[in-house]
Amino acid sequence: MRQHLIWASATLALLVSAVSACGSSPSQNSSSSTTSCVNSSAPHRAYVVVEHGTATHKVEKCVGFTGDTIDGQTLMDQSGIKYQTQTFSFGKAVCQIDSEPAQYSSCFASSGPNWLLFVDTGGTWAEAQTGYAQVTLHDKDALGWEYTADQSPSPPPLPKE
Repeated sequence: MRQHLIWASATLALLVSAVSACGSSPSQNSSSSTTSCVNSSAPHRAYVVVEHGTATHKVEKCVGFTGDTIDGQTLMDQSGIKYQTQTFSFGKAVCQIDSEPAQYSSCFASSGPNWLLFVDTGGTWAEAQTGYAQVTLHDKDALGWEYTADQSPSPPPLPKE
């Protein structure tokens, strides 16, 4: 993961000047950058938006896909964002995204922050009613992750097009 962050920092200047094939404008830390979608020749796109515990650190990735829909598991896997899960009776839960938290012994902390999942369909965030692997996304939809201890969290900013 450290190598990924070093590479991302080293190429940030190049990404700022890149033209987005998918129209996404992801943010790294508090500065804005532009990158093309993974599978950019695909006719559809979906996003992953990650807002870390410090609201100044946000990651946004775009993934192109050819079918009518893409599931949350495939979107996360193809986004290139590193994440760790734990399987429960209800399905998979995300314990760590983009190295946050740095360490964990339990996927759901009894006190402190946890990852919360939101889904953007049609330009409005809603708290997910299922696990990320069961979410079905259409063209321009997004998964939004927020690392927070807040009992009434606000979702991350919508992806930029």
